[in-house]
Amino acid sequence: MELNTIVEHFAPTLFQVQGVYRYKIPAGSKGIQRTASYPGFIFPLSGCAEYQFNDTPYFIKPGVVIHGSANTAMRKRVIGNKDWEFVSVLYETYNESPHMKLRNTHFSLTIGQSPQLYDMLHHLYATSKRPGGLAVFQTETLFRRVLEETFLCARNQTRYGAQELFESVSEYIHTHYMDGLSVNSLARQNEVNENRLFYVFQKYAGMGPADYLRTYRLNRARELLVTTTVPIGILLFYD
Repeated sequence: MELNTIVEHFAPTLFQVQGVYRYKIPAGSKGIQRTASYPGFIFPLSGCAEYQFNDTPYFIKPGVVIHGSANTAMRKRVIGNKDWEFVSVLYETYNESPHMKLRNTHFSLTIGQSPQLYDMLHHLYATSKRPGGLAVFQTETLFRRVLEETFLCARNQTRYGAQELFESVSEYIHTHYMDGLSVNSLARQNEVNENRLFYVFQKYAGMGPADYLRTYRLNRARELLVTTTVPIGILLFYD
């Protein structure tokens, strides 16, 4: 299912959280069951598993989120020798468009690595267990933030992969290193969050984007000291 179709359907749809759960399933486990009477998302924390909704298989691990339909026959098995741990959020919809019913829909989203999303999920789970009306309100707000981060990460994955993102941002740094660049401005310019940018630079450069920018400026300053008569104070201003 196309990401835009999913997001455009969620945008006007009213929904309410019905439960937030955290599970840890031992390695080697498998079984067949019927899903809950509400649709929901499964957010992996560690390990990997295969789910089948009405015989449609999904391989799920950190970096992949799935949406499960309600009252559906589901097979699942834990893959590998690591326990399968995840957060599940069930919700109910109201005044949904007749063109698509989320309770009857299952799909997967590739989102890549997002430490920020994992932090949000831990916060969402903890908040959902607190008593009182304020906690209920905060749970609804946090779930919407989790969905927003999920959709943004999924969009970034379809827009370009990690290597393309690194090449695009690093090339921009090489061209504009004397401008007032910051990690925040680079992230906003490329429509990704700072955690995503840090992950990509750590993977391909062995350092975060701030260190990469600082190192490139220092190297360029050394080169310019040899080839130009620019005062050293001006060169070091950008360190």
